[in-house]
This record gives sequence, structure tokens and C-alpha cells, in this order.
Amino acid sequence: MTRNTTIFRSVVWVCSFITFLPWYFLSGAGTNLDRARRVKARSVSGRPAGPYRATNQAGGIHQKLVWSLHLGVDTLDKVMVHGATRFPERDCLGTREVLNEEDELQPNGKVFKKVILGEYQWMSYEETYQAAVCFGSGLAALGQRPQCNIAIFCETRAEWMIAAQACFIYNFPLVTLYSTLGGAAIAHGLNETEITHIITSKDLLHSRLMAILLEVPRLQHIIVVDSKPTSWPGFPRGIMVHNLVAVQELGSRPNNMAVARRQPLPSDIAVIMYTSGSTGIPKGVMISHSNIIAGITGMAERIPDLDETDTYIGYLPLAHVLELSAEMVCISHGCRIGYSSPQTLADQSTKIKKGSRGDTSVLKPTLMAAVPEIMDRIYKNVMTKVEEMSSVQRTLFVLAYNYKMEQMTKGYRTPLCDSLVFRKVRLLLGGHMRVLLSGGAPLSAATQRFMNICLCCPVGQGYGLTETCGAGTISEMWDYSTGRVGAPLVCSEITLKDWEEGGYYSTDKPNPRGEIVIGGPNVTMGYYKNEEKNREDFFVDSNGQRWFCTGDIGELHPDGCLKIIDRKKDLVKLQAGEYVSLGKVEAMLKNCPFVDNICAYANSDQSYVIGFVVPNQKQLTVLAEQRGLRGSWEEICNNPDMERDVLRIITEAALSAQLERFEIPKKICLSAEPWTPETGLVTDAFKLKRKELKSHYQDDIERMYGGK
Repeated sequence: MTRNTTIFRSVVWVCSFITFLPWYFLSGAGTNLDRARRVKARSVSGRPAGPYRATNQAGGIHQKLVWSLHLGVDTLDKVMVHGATRFPERDCLGTREVLNEEDELQPNGKVFKKVILGEYQWMSYEETYQAAVCFGSGLAALGQRPQCNIAIFCETRAEWMIAAQACFIYNFPLVTLYSTLGGAAIAHGLNETEITHIITSKDLLHSRLMAILLEVPRLQHIIVVDSKPTSWPGFPRGIMVHNLVAVQELGSRPNNMAVARRQPLPSDIAVIMYTSGSTGIPKGVMISHSNIIAGITGMAERIPDLDETDTYIGYLPLAHVLELSAEMVCISHGCRIGYSSPQTLADQSTKIKKGSRGDTSVLKPTLMAAVPEIMDRIYKNVMTKVEEMSSVQRTLFVLAYNYKMEQMTKGYRTPLCDSLVFRKVRLLLGGHMRVLLSGGAPLSAATQRFMNICLCCPVGQGYGLTETCGAGTISEMWDYSTGRVGAPLVCSEITLKDWEEGGYYSTDKPNPRGEIVIGGPNVTMGYYKNEEKNREDFFVDSNGQRWFCTGDIGELHPDGCLKIIDRKKDLVKLQAGEYVSLGKVEAMLKNCPFVDNICAYANSDQSYVIGFVVPNQKQLTVLAEQRGLRGSWEEICNNPDMERDVLRIITEAALSAQLERFEIPKKICLSAEPWTPETGLVTDAFKLKRKELKSHYQDDIERMYGGK
């Protein structure tokens, strides 16, 4: 093994020596290192609380926040027109053809539906624009009026974006709802926004909407994006069901196309986006055209060399502000968008038949947005395979990993390691990925470092909320530091507000800390019909600029980059007076190989933290075999010995992560059931729904706190 290690080091050293000088001058490595080290934001006022704004390449502070991407493109309908005018024949929206579906029997007796998919079928920018115009015209012919709300309740697919563009063009405010919301939450959103028309899919119509139709009395028209069936009997009286194609045909009639449409103003509502409901009943966030334009302007500035040659893979929920904003960034630059789903994303995805190709292998995307949950899965799967390698292979992988990590900190690339060692890992996402954008939740340092190294592309970690159009900060692509979310975007600025209860102040040393407050043209219009919450979370300063109080606690580093360190709502005071940040505990423990997901919980009248853990099935099964335990997965998880063993392993991981003793869970329960959006225990962005988790595990909470 030592001999192999020496050979590897020698080969890498010789190749590096031969290629270093020409590569250094041609690649601009020195420039990238300077970029990574420069101060990226400064306080406009000179005070540690800020506000902080992004600096330009010369180091000066941007005097004005940027709110527009292209001259004259100040509403979302103009973004589509801009794309169709500049790139009429280029591919815009792509969908894979379903060639076959098969039922596959699993070893545990369950039946999984597997699909065999063909190549991507593309609509050009001009075709997409015309499809949107015809659909919007058809909706108007069905009685939909400008500035009257219309809902979309649909999976991420090309028809979602066509429908959205139609609404932007015809000035129909689009109400978006997560496809995993429960019936009561769906009915609440539809009734609060007084919906008469809704766009949905055949599957969601049958599985979610049918049960609540009688609870939405204003509903008159349901438009189904699927082409079949074409007739829909058995619906309540007064509700008509149409296919998208039929509505487009209606809209394309000369008499309907001749009807003048009212173009939106920048201040008009474009989207009412209902939140995922992680803290209770979903709130509708009113987002104007100008809000989204400002947000995508800030995001686009952080993606180097973005142009029409890029390919984006869309699979996150379009009802989530991260995905909608990312796709609008792509349309504004003429990129093509290929649609996917978490079940068909990669060759190993759950719905892909063994031996056939997943979406990334076919599409070969260059751009992708991802939530940490997806990246954590990739990281754990690859590291599990590394553990299964021979000792020689594992040693070479670790050597290459550490060597590349060292070179990256100097601003250098490692083409030899990328080709010889990391090529197969890179192929998991198609082999052409050049930028990964992470958002929705904090990304662990270990996972971010792994993605940077093994996928051979930078991971831009971002921070934003629905209330800020997903825009706030994004780390620059040549900044390989971990655990931070970058500097403010050019469309926004950040101040730190003292939080006395939590002990965070802008005067803290060595770095200012406090509640993150975001201001700028990307800050939205507020919550729909919720003035009390608007007064609590939003305010307007003396210059007329809107600000949003995020509830997140941040620390600003000397180079102007932000680190999220806590959340006000996740802070629990224990019986003895210690404050515990539940989010911090979870973030530290999710890196443990035995943990697929974890929710920390604490009662203020108790002296210790407890936890609900979804264990890694492979790791726990191996541990059970070592202990001589047999049984089903549920029986293994419910075994008290397994609980004790996993608690011991988690405690060791917590101590290694330097958690305080009072922050470490004293008792845990193992959940055999994974937490997916379908279970209602996490949002579509895989954020924990603490209220639902508490209800689900109420018996376990009482047991762990001694009540049973």
C-alpha cells in the first residue's frame, strides 16, 4: 500500500510540475485566488450593524441596488418576449418521452413502478411563447380576468412553466401551492385567494383535489395539463374540467386572439406563493413582477459566463421560490431547461428501471439547483461505496481527495485527479455540471467540500426566503470556503439587528452578530390578507425601501460574507436556563453516517434534549447483524439495544462536533419510516415540520421524558 501511495504521489507531482506554468497563466488561477480573498461586501454606514452591500471588482460599494437585468425588461411577460425574440429557434423546455412502465417486485414483497424513458423532446423559445399566449387567451375566454387570482397545483413539468408564462402575459396573479400540502391547507389557500380557475394534473386531481372540491365553493373551472382523458364525468355540478390542449385551441381562435390584453405593471402582483407550512398554516406571499425581476438579476450576477449554451435541469417544486427563480434566470439568458423529478434524476433513482438511464445521464446539464437533502444523499451514497473499496483503492481515493482539497485552497485545479479518480462520481450528474446552487436549508461543510471536490464544480451556497424572492446572498463560485452563504447580492442589502434574549449583538467580537434583516427591491409586498403578520415582519424605511426581518441569526465575516448561526424560532430554553438551538444540533448530527434525518426536540420544563432519528438502513442493518439481531426493519428500529447503540454513536459524533453537553440528545427514538413530503413531516424542500413531527411522535416524547 505504501508503494502504491508513493507511486501515486510521484505521478501527480511530475504531472503537476510539467503542466503548472502553462496552466497557471492560461487558467487565471492567480486571479481566482485574488477574487476569493477580496472583500465582497462592506458596511455602507461604517457601523458593524450595517447595512452591508456588495462591492464591485474594484472594491467599491455599489451606490445603488440593482433591480433590472435587461433594459426595458421590467415585468415577467417581457422576460419571455426577450427570450423568444433573441433565441427564437433555440431549445427552451424539454421533457422525456415515457416509452414503457413496468411493475417491479422488491425482495420485501412491495411493488415499485419503474419507467423506461426516451430522449428529451424540446419546445423552442418561440414555440413556448406561442403556447403560453394561446393558453392565456383560452383562460380569458373561460372567464379568467386580469388581476383576478388563478391557482396552479401541479408537479414540476414544462406545462407548469407554460401556464405560468400565460398568466404573466395576461396579468393573472398566479397562486402557487405545494403538491404535497394536506387537504385543509389546499382548501385554505384556494378560498383565501377566491379561486375560480385552477390548473392541475390528472394525478393530483384524483389524489388531492377531488376530496376537497365541495369545500371550495367559488371553483368553476379545472384545467388539466395532461392530454388524456378528454372527457371528465362525475364532477360536482357547476365545475367544468378542461384539458390544457383544448384551452389552447380555444385561445387560438381568431376572435379570442383579437381581444386586447392588459399588460402588467412592474408593481402588479405576479405570484401569490404559499409557503410550505413548516410553522403552521401556509401563508400567501405577494410577489410583484418587479420583486422577481430584481431577485433574478441578483442571482444571475453570481453565475459566471451564464448564456444560451447552458442547460439547466429542473426537478425541485416550481411552487418553491428557489426553483421558480432559477428557471426564470435561465429563460432570461436563453438557456434550455430539461425537466426531471427526484424519482428519475439519476441512473440509480427509484423509478428508473435497472440498466436504463436517468435524466442527468441523458440531459448532461451544466446548471442545477439543489436542496441539501439531495446533496447529502449523494455524499452518503458515494462515501458508502468508498468504504466498500479495497484498501488500495480507498487509500488512493483519500489521497486524491486530500490533494485536491489542498490545491483548491490555493486556487489551483487538479485535472489529473479529476480524470482518473473523480470522473465516475462526476458522471452521477451527467459529467458536464459547472455550477451547483444550494438553497432552502443550511448545507453542511462536509457535504459542500465533497461536492466541490468530487463533482469537480463549485457549489454556490445561497440564502434567501420566499419573502425576499429567494434572493439575499450567494457565495461566489471561486470562493471554496465552507459553512458560509456568501455576500449580499447586488439587488439587496443586509443589516444585523441585536437580539438581546439570544445574546447576539452587532458589537460582538470578533465578528458582528444579530438577526438578519434584508432590504431591497426584491423584498416582497407582504402576506396576503394578513396585516398583523405584515406589521410584525416587514417595514419601510425613510427612503421608501422595504425590509424583511428573517428571524435567522447571522454573523458577518471581515470579507463581507454571511454565516447563518442560529434561528430565533429554533431556540429553546431548558429548565436550568441553558439555550439550545435545535437547528444547530440537527445540522451537526446529520453528518453522522448512521443518521439519514434527525429532529431535535426540547421542552422548556425539561432539563435535556431528545431526538427523533431516521437511521441509515444500510449502516443500522450491518450493526444489527454484528449484534446478532434478526427481524424486519421495523423490529430492528424498535429494538431498545439498537436505540442505545445509535445514541452512543450520535453522542460521540456530537462531542466530535464540539456540541455542549446540554445540547446533546439524552434519549432518542428510531423511526423506520423515512420522512418525505408525502408523509407530511417535511416540506417539499425537506425542511422539518416541527409541529407535525411533535404530533406524530407524541407518545415517544412522553416516553422519553418519563411520562410512560
